[in-house]
Amino acid sequence: MVKKMDEAFLDQTVRQMIKKRNNFGAVLCVEQGDDAFSWAGAAGNMEADDQYFIASVTKLYVTAVALKLRSENLLQLEDCIANYLSKDIVRGIHVLDGVDYSHDITIKHLISNTSGIPDYFACKHSDGKTVASQLFQGNDEEWPLEKTLDLIKGNKPKFKPGQKGKVNYSDTNYQLLGRIMENVTGLSMTEIFQTFIFDKLNLSKTYVYEDVNDTKPVPLYYKSNAVHVPLYMSSIAPEGGIVSTAKDTMTFLKAFFNGYFFPTEQLEELKQWNRIYFPGQFYYGIGLEKLWVPRILSPSNPIKEILGFWGQSGAFAFYNPERDVYFTGTVNQSSGFGHSAAFNAMIKIIRACA
Repeated sequence: MVKKMDEAFLDQTVRQMIKKRNNFGAVLCVEQGDDAFSWAGAAGNMEADDQYFIASVTKLYVTAVALKLRSENLLQLEDCIANYLSKDIVRGIHVLDGVDYSHDITIKHLISNTSGIPDYFACKHSDGKTVASQLFQGNDEEWPLEKTLDLIKGNKPKFKPGQKGKVNYSDTNYQLLGRIMENVTGLSMTEIFQTFIFDKLNLSKTYVYEDVNDTKPVPLYYKSNAVHVPLYMSSIAPEGGIVSTAKDTMTFLKAFFNGYFFPTEQLEELKQWNRIYFPGQFYYGIGLEKLWVPRILSPSNPIKEILGFWGQSGAFAFYNPERDVYFTGTVNQSSGFGHSAAFNAMIKIIRACA
């Protein structure tokens, strides 16, 4: 592992993360699995203990909750979502070429992004603009589940639920998962995360963003502009609404991979990979992502798996079992072009590991 004497190397690595255009700030936390080494640093307009939107890294917290609820027999991944959702929600949610597959969709289809349900974030309004482009232009609005369903039910599904080899990244899936979790627990998503994760791990700087007047998270950037979308961020708890720090996220990440929420042998069950090409190129399993790492990056000492989750905000939380090293942090750039800086930093550190 990178030794303490190599902190200058890590300092230089996090500074390199902001050299990419429009990456104005970055935070990087690196820890060894046995707690023998822990380092956190920042560059640009961010500090190491800043709170930031972890965006879709939230989905890894959803995976932890889902497996916990399964262990308590409150749900099963193979169950049809119609068992847990109202008829109004399920009706017409997946009609492809005149065939209604709505009642064939399972919880597993949602959490693995194999339902075929369109991603509302990428759907177009009547004016041809996507939800994403409107938000990044600063047109802030809430996107609760009911509003999301009104939009996606007018869009054609991508494929049949569970169709072999097919995957489509869809935030809609996670909005539906959130409602299922609320229905089976009788709690709101904020209460679910607080009860099942934040309180259990004593994550004092982690919370679900709800107050539109809350300015604790550092401003999020889209290209060169700071984007202020509190209405939106306060409405998307199950798909990306958590605010945290790199250290708090590290505490969760290590708990996730070390059997705190579910037996470690269940990790293999999550590794049912389908390659996603947009947004970015990576593999998606059951509530878990794996980075696509070309062998040429480390031909003599294979890197193997890098497991965890990306966030649209540039947030990341990943684990490399081969070196037993964990990474959390953010480049705080939601354009999608900043993520490579975080990827390069992780690869650089992994290659430096003994």
